[in-house]
Amino acid sequence: MAGNVHTNVARRHDFVLLFDVSDGNPNGDPDAGNLPRVDPETMQGLVTDVCLKRKVRDWVDVARGDEGRFKIYVQSGGPALNAIHRRAYEDLKLTSTGAKQAKDDVEKARAWMCHNFYDIRVFGAVMTTGVNCGQVRGPVQITFARSLDPIVPLDLSITRVAVTREEDAQVVVAEGEGVGTAGKQTEMGRKALVPYGLYRTHGFFNPHFAARTGAMEEDLELFWQALQQMWDLDRSSSRGMMACRGLYVFSHESSLGNAPAQALFERVRVSRCEGVEVSRCFRDYRVEIDESELPAGVTLTRLVG
Repeated sequence: MAGNVHTNVARRHDFVLLFDVSDGNPNGDPDAGNLPRVDPETMQGLVTDVCLKRKVRDWVDVARGDEGRFKIYVQSGGPALNAIHRRAYEDLKLTSTGAKQAKDDVEKARAWMCHNFYDIRVFGAVMTTGVNCGQVRGPVQITFARSLDPIVPLDLSITRVAVTREEDAQVVVAEGEGVGTAGKQTEMGRKALVPYGLYRTHGFFNPHFAARTGAMEEDLELFWQALQQMWDLDRSSSRGMMACRGLYVFSHESSLGNAPAQALFERVRVSRCEGVEVSRCFRDYRVEIDESELPAGVTLTRLVG
């Protein structure tokens, strides 16, 4: 798909992503017992940008992570970040000792990190911890996702027939009575979920930052693929059923943009269907795209929906 408007890294792109969840927890809040995140005033569900970027990173790591330019910098179970920074200095034969690195060395290390790690090239990173590889502002930025309607976070009790500790399963006999009390047969747990929620998030691609990080058309095409396919890689019982329901990319001829992003986002209108009081599936919503009289120099690409 090289050469398509929506993969052109010399253009500015603004996009709308729709995804939904059925009977799952799209993003638990550790400060609230891992219940789904909500806006306490409106009770609309929230999913953080960090959560969405984690899914992109994981998908890219599986799809292309064995290739040199597509390693993932921020990953679970990987080496410490300073160890990765040190590797950049070693490969470039630079000096990384002492509390402060030379400015020219930092710039060379920064370029090395951008070249080798996809998520730094696309999302950016702060790499000034200990072994300084500088800071990178990535061309792709994503907002928090917000559900179209209020959600009802449920906290359900569950039981497990296997007990954890041997002493909990032992029969206790009262002294002198010969009467035994059976040990634990089950253990209790909790499971948080949203019955249904349709979420919307907005994102932006800045070609000026892409030029600084070395992001290429292949990187941007991989990002669009990840937004569509990452949900299938992230399946788990706690996630329920999650899927991409819409991906709409507004591409500008000018690198500075031909129209304000908010004016373009307003052209994607999502509303609950008439007669539906409580939504429980994507068919309960209507998505309308106003493609009439798009601003001069703006192209709309429907990748999903």
